[in-house]
Amino acid sequence: MATIEYLKEADDASIEIDQEVTDAVQDIVGAVRDRGDDAVYEFTERFDGIEVDDVRIGDAEIDAAREELTDIEKETIDNTIANVRAFHEQQREHISDFETEFEEGVRLGQRIVPVESAGTYVPGGRHPLVAAPAMTIVPADVVGVERIVTCAPPQDDGSIQPAQLYAMDQAGADEIYSVGGAQAIAAMAYGTETVPSVAKITGPGNVFTTEAKRQVFGHVGIDFLAGPSEVLILTDETADPDLVATDLLAQAEHDPNSRPILVSTDRDIAEATVGALSEQLPNLETEDVARECWTENGEVVLAETMADAIEVANEYAIEHLQVMIDEPRSIVDELTNYGSLFLGAHSPVVFGDKAVGTNHSLPTLEVARYSGGIWAGTYCKTLTHQEATEAGGARIAPWAAKICELEGTHAHRLSAEARLRDDISPEYGPGK
Repeated sequence: MATIEYLKEADDASIEIDQEVTDAVQDIVGAVRDRGDDAVYEFTERFDGIEVDDVRIGDAEIDAAREELTDIEKETIDNTIANVRAFHEQQREHISDFETEFEEGVRLGQRIVPVESAGTYVPGGRHPLVAAPAMTIVPADVVGVERIVTCAPPQDDGSIQPAQLYAMDQAGADEIYSVGGAQAIAAMAYGTETVPSVAKITGPGNVFTTEAKRQVFGHVGIDFLAGPSEVLILTDETADPDLVATDLLAQAEHDPNSRPILVSTDRDIAEATVGALSEQLPNLETEDVARECWTENGEVVLAETMADAIEVANEYAIEHLQVMIDEPRSIVDELTNYGSLFLGAHSPVVFGDKAVGTNHSLPTLEVARYSGGIWAGTYCKTLTHQEATEAGGARIAPWAAKICELEGTHAHRLSAEARLRDDISPEYGPGK
Protein backbone atom coordinates (compact mmCIF):
# COMPACT_ATOMS: atom_id res chain seq x y z
CA MET A 1 0.00 0.00 0.00
CA ALA A 2 1.45 3.34 -1.05
CA THR A 3 2.33 5.87 1.64
CA ILE A 4 0.68 9.06 0.43
CA GLU A 5 -0.85 12.33 1.64
CA TYR A 6 -3.53 14.28 -0.21
CA LEU A 7 -2.69 17.97 -0.27
CA LYS A 8 -5.80 18.48 -2.44
CA GLU A 9 -8.42 15.81 -3.07
CA ALA A 10 -11.45 15.56 -5.34
CA ASP A 11 -14.43 13.25 -5.44
CA ASP A 12 -13.93 9.93 -7.19
CA ALA A 13 -14.68 10.09 -10.90
CA SER A 14 -16.86 7.43 -12.48
CA ILE A 15 -17.85 6.31 -15.94
CA GLU A 16 -21.36 5.60 -14.64
CA ILE A 17 -23.95 7.68 -16.49
CA ASP A 18 -27.07 9.20 -14.92
CA GLN A 19 -30.29 7.34 -15.57
CA GLU A 20 -31.85 10.50 -17.04
CA VAL A 21 -29.18 10.55 -19.74
CA THR A 22 -29.57 6.82 -20.36
CA ASP A 23 -33.33 7.17 -20.80
CA ALA A 24 -33.01 10.23 -23.06
CA VAL A 25 -30.45 8.52 -25.26
CA GLN A 26 -32.56 5.38 -25.45
CA ASP A 27 -35.41 7.46 -26.84
CA ILE A 28 -33.12 9.14 -29.40
CA VAL A 29 -31.51 5.90 -30.54
CA GLY A 30 -34.88 4.18 -30.82
CA ALA A 31 -36.36 7.04 -32.83
CA VAL A 32 -33.45 7.15 -35.29
CA ARG A 33 -33.51 3.36 -35.67
CA ASP A 34 -37.25 3.41 -36.39
CA ARG A 35 -37.70 6.69 -38.32
CA GLY A 36 -34.31 7.33 -39.91
CA ASP A 37 -33.74 10.77 -41.43
CA ASP A 38 -36.98 12.21 -40.04
CA ALA A 39 -35.75 11.60 -36.50
CA VAL A 40 -32.25 12.92 -37.29
CA TYR A 41 -33.69 16.16 -38.68
CA GLU A 42 -36.08 16.46 -35.74
CA PHE A 43 -33.31 16.10 -33.16
CA THR A 44 -30.99 18.42 -35.08
CA GLU A 45 -33.68 21.09 -34.90
CA ARG A 46 -34.44 20.37 -31.24
CA PHE A 47 -30.87 20.21 -29.92
CA ASP A 48 -28.95 22.39 -32.38
CA GLY A 49 -31.68 24.85 -33.29
CA ILE A 50 -31.18 24.24 -37.02
CA GLU A 51 -33.62 23.20 -39.73
CA VAL A 52 -31.85 21.16 -42.39
CA ASP A 53 -32.82 19.59 -45.69
CA ASP A 54 -29.68 17.51 -46.14
CA VAL A 55 -26.99 16.62 -43.61
CA ARG A 56 -24.54 15.31 -46.23
CA ILE A 57 -21.59 17.66 -46.75
CA GLY A 58 -20.88 18.10 -50.44
CA ASP A 59 -17.76 18.99 -52.38
CA ALA A 60 -18.81 22.64 -52.63
CA GLU A 61 -18.88 22.97 -48.83
CA ILE A 62 -15.49 21.28 -48.52
CA ASP A 63 -14.04 23.59 -51.17
CA ALA A 64 -15.52 26.60 -49.35
CA ALA A 65 -13.91 25.48 -46.09
CA ARG A 66 -10.57 25.10 -47.86
CA GLU A 67 -10.83 28.61 -49.30
CA GLU A 68 -11.69 30.05 -45.90
CA LEU A 69 -8.42 28.85 -44.37
CA THR A 70 -5.06 30.55 -44.85
CA ASP A 71 -2.12 28.65 -46.31
CA ILE A 72 -0.49 28.58 -42.87
CA GLU A 73 -3.63 27.13 -41.30
CA LYS A 74 -3.84 24.41 -43.92
CA GLU A 75 -0.12 23.66 -43.60
CA THR A 76 -0.55 23.31 -39.84
CA ILE A 77 -3.42 20.85 -40.20
CA ASP A 78 -1.57 18.94 -42.93
CA ASN A 79 1.47 18.61 -40.67
CA THR A 80 -0.56 16.97 -37.92
CA ILE A 81 -2.24 14.62 -40.39
CA ALA A 82 1.15 13.66 -41.88
CA ASN A 83 2.63 12.92 -38.45
CA VAL A 84 -0.39 10.89 -37.36
CA ARG A 85 -0.29 8.99 -40.64
CA ALA A 86 3.43 8.20 -40.31
CA PHE A 87 3.02 6.87 -36.76
CA HIS A 88 -0.01 4.73 -37.57
CA GLU A 89 1.63 3.35 -40.71
CA GLN A 90 4.40 2.09 -38.44
CA GLN A 91 1.80 0.54 -36.17
CA ARG A 92 0.21 -1.26 -39.12
CA GLU A 93 3.56 -2.61 -40.25
CA HIS A 94 3.98 -4.19 -36.83
CA ILE A 95 0.65 -6.05 -36.93
CA SER A 96 1.57 -9.22 -38.76
CA ASP A 97 -0.14 -11.93 -40.72
CA PHE A 98 1.47 -15.34 -40.23
CA GLU A 99 1.07 -18.99 -41.12
CA THR A 100 3.13 -21.73 -39.51
CA GLU A 101 3.24 -25.52 -39.69
CA PHE A 102 2.90 -26.34 -36.00
CA GLU A 103 3.21 -30.05 -36.62
CA GLU A 104 3.53 -32.15 -39.73
CA GLY A 105 0.48 -31.64 -41.90
CA VAL A 106 -1.15 -29.00 -39.67
CA ARG A 107 -0.83 -25.33 -40.61
CA LEU A 108 -2.32 -22.52 -38.53
CA GLY A 109 -2.27 -18.80 -39.16
CA GLN A 110 -3.90 -15.42 -38.90
CA ARG A 111 -4.83 -12.60 -41.26
CA ILE A 112 -5.22 -8.95 -40.30
CA VAL A 113 -8.27 -7.65 -42.16
CA PRO A 114 -9.74 -4.14 -41.90
CA VAL A 115 -13.40 -3.68 -41.05
CA GLU A 116 -15.37 -2.84 -44.19
CA SER A 117 -16.74 0.45 -42.86
CA ALA A 118 -16.09 2.78 -39.95
CA GLY A 119 -18.02 5.67 -38.48
CA THR A 120 -15.89 8.36 -36.85
CA TYR A 121 -17.37 10.98 -34.58
CA VAL A 122 -15.67 14.38 -34.28
CA PRO A 123 -16.90 16.43 -31.30
CA GLY A 124 -17.81 20.10 -31.45
CA GLY A 125 -18.49 21.69 -28.10
CA ARG A 126 -16.62 24.51 -26.39
CA HIS A 127 -13.51 24.12 -28.54
CA PRO A 128 -14.02 22.32 -31.88
CA LEU A 129 -10.92 20.14 -31.94
CA VAL A 130 -9.08 20.51 -35.23
CA ALA A 131 -6.66 17.65 -34.53
CA ALA A 132 -9.49 15.24 -33.71
CA PRO A 133 -10.30 14.16 -37.29
CA ALA A 134 -6.75 12.95 -37.82
CA MET A 135 -6.94 10.74 -34.74
CA THR A 136 -9.97 8.73 -35.84
CA ILE A 137 -9.97 8.96 -39.63
CA VAL A 138 -6.27 8.50 -40.46
CA PRO A 139 -5.83 5.10 -38.71
CA ALA A 140 -8.89 3.79 -40.54
CA ASP A 141 -7.51 5.05 -43.84
CA VAL A 142 -4.05 3.62 -43.14
CA VAL A 143 -5.35 0.06 -42.65
CA GLY A 144 -7.58 0.20 -45.72
CA VAL A 145 -11.14 0.62 -44.42
CA GLU A 146 -13.25 0.82 -47.60
CA ARG A 147 -15.78 3.42 -46.41
CA ILE A 148 -15.05 5.99 -43.71
CA VAL A 149 -18.09 7.97 -42.56
CA THR A 150 -17.61 11.03 -40.36
CA CYS A 151 -20.19 12.95 -38.35
CA ALA A 152 -19.74 16.24 -36.51
CA PRO A 153 -22.19 18.69 -34.88
CA PRO A 154 -23.39 21.52 -37.13
CA GLN A 155 -22.64 25.18 -36.56
CA ASP A 156 -25.45 27.73 -36.39
CA ASP A 157 -25.68 27.82 -40.19
CA GLY A 158 -25.76 24.02 -40.47
CA SER A 159 -22.20 23.69 -41.75
CA ILE A 160 -19.18 22.14 -40.02
CA GLN A 161 -16.44 24.34 -38.60
CA PRO A 162 -14.12 25.01 -41.60
CA ALA A 163 -10.84 23.85 -40.06
CA GLN A 164 -12.47 20.64 -38.85
CA LEU A 165 -14.10 20.05 -42.22
CA TYR A 166 -10.82 20.60 -44.07
CA ALA A 167 -9.09 18.20 -41.66
CA MET A 168 -11.78 15.55 -42.18
CA ASP A 169 -11.36 15.71 -45.93
CA GLN A 170 -7.56 15.70 -45.82
CA ALA A 171 -7.48 12.84 -43.31
CA GLY A 172 -9.40 10.57 -45.67
CA ALA A 173 -13.12 10.69 -44.84
CA ASP A 174 -15.25 9.34 -47.69
CA GLU A 175 -18.54 10.78 -46.48
CA ILE A 176 -19.11 13.66 -44.05
CA TYR A 177 -22.38 14.55 -42.31
CA SER A 178 -23.32 17.52 -40.15
CA VAL A 179 -25.04 15.51 -37.44
CA GLY A 180 -24.09 15.61 -33.78
CA GLY A 181 -24.78 13.88 -30.50
CA ALA A 182 -26.59 10.63 -29.84
CA GLN A 183 -28.52 10.93 -33.11
CA ALA A 184 -25.24 10.81 -35.06
CA ILE A 185 -24.16 7.61 -33.29
CA ALA A 186 -27.56 6.02 -33.86
CA ALA A 187 -27.57 7.03 -37.54
CA MET A 188 -24.16 5.46 -38.13
CA ALA A 189 -25.14 2.34 -36.19
CA TYR A 190 -28.49 1.61 -37.84
CA GLY A 191 -28.34 3.67 -41.02
CA THR A 192 -30.91 6.13 -42.33
CA GLU A 193 -32.05 7.12 -45.80
CA THR A 194 -29.02 9.45 -45.94
CA VAL A 195 -26.42 8.22 -43.43
CA PRO A 196 -25.10 4.70 -44.10
CA SER A 197 -24.68 2.13 -41.37
CA VAL A 198 -21.13 1.11 -40.47
CA ALA A 199 -19.41 -1.83 -38.82
CA LYS A 200 -17.59 0.11 -36.08
CA ILE A 201 -17.95 3.55 -34.48
CA THR A 202 -15.09 5.45 -32.88
CA GLY A 203 -14.32 8.85 -31.46
CA PRO A 204 -14.95 10.85 -28.27
CA GLY A 205 -17.89 13.07 -27.41
CA ASN A 206 -20.07 14.30 -24.58
CA VAL A 207 -22.00 12.12 -22.16
CA PHE A 208 -24.90 11.66 -24.61
CA THR A 209 -22.56 10.52 -27.37
CA THR A 210 -20.80 8.15 -24.98
CA GLU A 211 -24.06 6.67 -23.76
CA ALA A 212 -25.25 6.24 -27.34
CA LYS A 213 -22.10 4.28 -28.16
CA ARG A 214 -22.77 2.06 -25.15
CA GLN A 215 -26.33 1.41 -26.27
CA VAL A 216 -25.51 0.54 -29.89
CA PHE A 217 -22.54 -1.66 -28.95
CA GLY A 218 -23.22 -5.20 -30.06
CA HIS A 219 -25.06 -4.13 -33.17
CA VAL A 220 -21.83 -2.37 -34.14
CA GLY A 221 -18.37 -2.34 -32.65
CA ILE A 222 -17.01 0.65 -30.75
CA ASP A 223 -13.58 1.73 -29.60
CA PHE A 224 -14.27 2.34 -25.89
CA LEU A 225 -16.27 4.57 -23.57
CA ALA A 226 -14.47 7.76 -22.58
CA GLY A 227 -15.16 10.66 -20.26
CA PRO A 228 -13.62 14.11 -19.80
CA SER A 229 -9.90 14.62 -20.38
CA GLU A 230 -7.41 13.65 -17.65
CA VAL A 231 -3.74 14.22 -16.88
CA LEU A 232 -1.54 12.96 -14.08
CA ILE A 233 1.87 14.61 -13.81
CA LEU A 234 4.42 12.70 -11.76
CA THR A 235 7.27 14.83 -10.38
CA ASP A 236 10.30 14.67 -8.14
CA GLU A 237 12.52 17.39 -6.68
CA THR A 238 13.95 18.28 -10.11
CA ALA A 239 10.68 19.42 -11.70
CA ASP A 240 10.00 23.03 -12.66
CA PRO A 241 6.83 24.10 -10.76
CA ASP A 242 5.93 26.76 -13.32
CA LEU A 243 6.10 24.26 -16.17
CA VAL A 244 4.13 21.66 -14.22
CA ALA A 245 1.43 24.23 -13.45
CA THR A 246 1.25 25.23 -17.12
CA ASP A 247 0.75 21.63 -18.20
CA LEU A 248 -1.92 20.98 -15.55
CA LEU A 249 -3.87 24.03 -16.72
CA ALA A 250 -3.62 22.90 -20.33
CA GLN A 251 -5.87 19.98 -19.43
CA ALA A 252 -8.02 21.95 -16.99
CA GLU A 253 -9.19 24.30 -19.75
CA HIS A 254 -10.81 21.43 -21.68
CA ASP A 255 -13.86 21.11 -19.50
CA PRO A 256 -14.98 21.82 -15.92
CA ASN A 257 -15.14 18.03 -15.49
CA SER A 258 -11.56 17.38 -16.62
CA ARG A 259 -9.15 15.87 -14.08
CA PRO A 260 -5.74 17.53 -13.54
CA ILE A 261 -3.70 15.57 -10.98
CA LEU A 262 -0.24 16.14 -9.54
CA VAL A 263 1.64 13.32 -7.83
CA SER A 264 4.99 14.35 -6.35
CA THR A 265 7.66 12.90 -4.12
CA ASP A 266 8.69 16.41 -3.06
CA ARG A 267 6.48 18.61 -0.87
CA ASP A 268 8.24 21.85 -1.86
CA ILE A 269 7.66 21.14 -5.58
CA ALA A 270 4.03 20.24 -4.95
CA GLU A 271 3.33 23.39 -2.96
CA ALA A 272 5.24 25.59 -5.40
CA THR A 273 3.25 24.11 -8.29
CA VAL A 274 -0.03 24.98 -6.58
CA GLY A 275 1.24 28.50 -6.06
CA ALA A 276 2.37 28.83 -9.68
CA LEU A 277 -0.97 27.53 -10.87
CA SER A 278 -2.81 30.21 -8.88
CA GLU A 279 -0.57 32.88 -10.38
CA GLN A 280 -1.09 31.64 -13.96
CA LEU A 281 -4.86 31.21 -13.82
CA PRO A 282 -5.78 34.93 -14.12
CA ASN A 283 -3.75 35.18 -17.33
CA LEU A 284 -5.71 32.46 -19.12
CA GLU A 285 -8.35 33.38 -21.67
CA THR A 286 -10.08 30.21 -20.52
CA GLU A 287 -9.74 31.09 -16.83
CA ASP A 288 -13.37 30.45 -15.90
CA VAL A 289 -13.36 26.85 -17.12
CA ALA A 290 -9.83 26.08 -15.91
CA ARG A 291 -10.48 27.57 -12.45
CA GLU A 292 -13.71 25.63 -12.00
CA CYS A 293 -11.98 22.44 -13.11
CA TRP A 294 -9.02 22.90 -10.78
CA THR A 295 -11.25 23.88 -7.85
CA GLU A 296 -13.63 20.96 -8.26
CA ASN A 297 -11.46 18.20 -9.70
CA GLY A 298 -7.79 19.12 -9.21
CA GLU A 299 -5.79 16.82 -6.95
CA VAL A 300 -2.34 17.01 -5.36
CA VAL A 301 -0.89 13.81 -3.95
CA LEU A 302 2.36 13.68 -1.96
CA ALA A 303 4.07 10.27 -2.18
CA GLU A 304 6.76 9.24 0.29
CA THR A 305 8.86 7.39 -2.31
CA MET A 306 9.01 7.05 -6.08
CA ALA A 307 7.72 3.50 -5.70
CA ASP A 308 4.69 4.93 -3.90
CA ALA A 309 4.21 7.50 -6.66
CA ILE A 310 4.33 4.79 -9.31
CA GLU A 311 1.75 2.74 -7.41
CA VAL A 312 -0.54 5.76 -7.23
CA ALA A 313 -0.14 6.44 -10.95
CA ASN A 314 -1.02 2.85 -11.81
CA GLU A 315 -4.08 2.99 -9.55
CA TYR A 316 -5.38 6.11 -11.29
CA ALA A 317 -4.97 4.42 -14.73
CA ILE A 318 -5.03 7.90 -16.21
CA GLU A 319 -5.56 9.05 -19.79
CA HIS A 320 -2.37 11.14 -20.06
CA LEU A 321 0.56 10.24 -17.81
CA GLN A 322 3.31 12.86 -17.85
CA VAL A 323 6.60 11.98 -16.11
CA MET A 324 8.68 15.02 -15.12
CA ILE A 325 11.47 13.50 -13.03
CA ASP A 326 15.26 13.44 -13.32
CA GLU A 327 15.40 10.13 -15.26
CA PRO A 328 11.93 9.53 -16.68
CA ARG A 329 12.89 6.41 -18.63
CA SER A 330 14.10 4.73 -15.45
CA ILE A 331 10.52 3.96 -14.35
CA VAL A 332 8.83 3.21 -17.69
CA ASP A 333 8.70 -0.55 -17.16
CA GLU A 334 6.92 -0.06 -13.83
CA LEU A 335 4.19 2.14 -15.31
CA THR A 336 1.47 -0.14 -16.67
CA ASN A 337 -1.88 1.68 -16.62
CA TYR A 338 -2.21 4.77 -18.83
CA GLY A 339 -3.58 5.89 -22.18
CA SER A 340 -0.42 7.58 -23.41
CA LEU A 341 2.91 8.30 -21.73
CA PHE A 342 4.82 11.59 -21.95
CA LEU A 343 8.44 11.36 -20.85
CA GLY A 344 10.36 14.39 -19.65
CA ALA A 345 9.85 18.13 -19.34
CA HIS A 346 9.96 18.63 -23.10
CA SER A 347 7.17 16.15 -23.93
CA PRO A 348 3.95 17.85 -22.82
CA VAL A 349 0.52 16.35 -23.41
CA VAL A 350 -0.28 19.11 -25.90
CA PHE A 351 2.21 17.58 -28.35
CA GLY A 352 0.35 14.26 -28.31
CA ASP A 353 -3.00 16.01 -28.43
CA LYS A 354 -2.20 18.21 -31.40
CA ALA A 355 0.86 17.49 -33.47
CA VAL A 356 3.43 14.79 -32.77
CA GLY A 357 1.67 11.78 -34.31
CA THR A 358 0.55 9.48 -31.49
CA ASN A 359 -3.20 9.17 -31.05
CA HIS A 360 -5.08 11.41 -28.64
CA SER A 361 -8.28 9.34 -28.55
CA LEU A 362 -7.47 7.63 -25.27
CA PRO A 363 -9.19 5.77 -22.43
CA THR A 364 -10.27 7.73 -19.34
CA LEU A 365 -11.77 6.92 -15.93
CA GLU A 366 -9.59 3.85 -15.33
CA VAL A 367 -10.47 2.22 -18.66
CA ALA A 368 -6.69 2.11 -19.19
CA ARG A 369 -6.67 -0.82 -16.75
CA TYR A 370 -7.85 -2.99 -19.64
CA SER A 371 -7.66 -1.00 -22.87
CA GLY A 372 -5.42 1.33 -24.81
CA GLY A 373 -6.50 4.13 -27.12
CA ILE A 374 -7.34 4.22 -30.81
CA TRP A 375 -4.59 2.76 -32.96
CA ALA A 376 -4.25 1.09 -36.34
CA GLY A 377 -5.52 -2.17 -34.87
CA THR A 378 -8.76 -0.51 -33.76
CA TYR A 379 -10.00 -0.81 -37.33
CA CYS A 380 -8.74 -4.35 -37.93
CA LYS A 381 -10.02 -7.83 -37.26
CA THR A 382 -7.60 -10.66 -36.45
CA LEU A 383 -8.93 -13.66 -38.36
CA THR A 384 -7.47 -17.11 -37.78
CA HIS A 385 -7.37 -20.06 -40.16
CA GLN A 386 -6.24 -23.66 -40.16
CA GLU A 387 -5.50 -26.33 -42.74
CA ALA A 388 -4.68 -29.98 -42.17
CA THR A 389 -3.63 -32.60 -44.65
CA GLU A 390 -5.25 -36.04 -44.41
CA ALA A 391 -2.28 -37.26 -42.38
CA GLY A 392 -2.22 -34.12 -40.23
CA GLY A 393 -5.92 -34.47 -39.49
CA ALA A 394 -5.40 -38.08 -38.51
CA ARG A 395 -2.88 -36.95 -35.88
CA ILE A 396 -5.22 -34.33 -34.39
CA ALA A 397 -8.38 -36.47 -34.51
CA PRO A 398 -7.73 -38.70 -31.45
CA TRP A 399 -7.12 -35.65 -29.25
CA ALA A 400 -10.24 -33.88 -30.47
CA ALA A 401 -12.36 -37.01 -30.15
CA LYS A 402 -11.29 -37.52 -26.52
CA ILE A 403 -12.16 -33.91 -25.61
CA CYS A 404 -15.60 -34.43 -27.18
CA GLU A 405 -16.04 -37.63 -25.17
CA LEU A 406 -15.26 -35.72 -21.95
CA GLU A 407 -17.75 -33.00 -22.91
CA GLY A 408 -20.49 -35.30 -24.11
CA THR A 409 -20.62 -33.53 -27.49
CA HIS A 410 -21.43 -36.61 -29.57
CA ALA A 411 -21.79 -35.07 -33.03
CA HIS A 412 -18.49 -33.24 -32.55
CA ARG A 413 -16.87 -36.55 -31.59
CA LEU A 414 -18.19 -38.22 -34.74
CA SER A 415 -16.81 -35.34 -36.81
CA ALA A 416 -13.36 -35.86 -35.29
CA GLU A 417 -13.48 -39.66 -35.58
CA ALA A 418 -14.37 -39.39 -39.27
CA ARG A 419 -10.77 -38.17 -39.76
CA LEU A 420 -9.11 -41.13 -38.01
CA ARG A 421 -6.78 -43.31 -40.08
CA ASP A 422 -5.82 -46.83 -39.09
CA ASP A 423 -2.21 -46.37 -40.19
CA ILE A 424 -1.60 -43.07 -38.36
CA SER A 425 -4.10 -42.28 -35.61
CA PRO A 426 -3.22 -45.14 -33.23
CA GLU A 427 0.19 -43.52 -32.69
CA TYR A 428 -1.36 -40.28 -31.38
CA GLY A 429 -3.74 -39.09 -28.72
CA PRO A 430 -4.06 -39.41 -24.92
CA GLY A 431 -1.88 -42.09 -23.36
CA LYS A 432 0.28 -42.58 -26.45
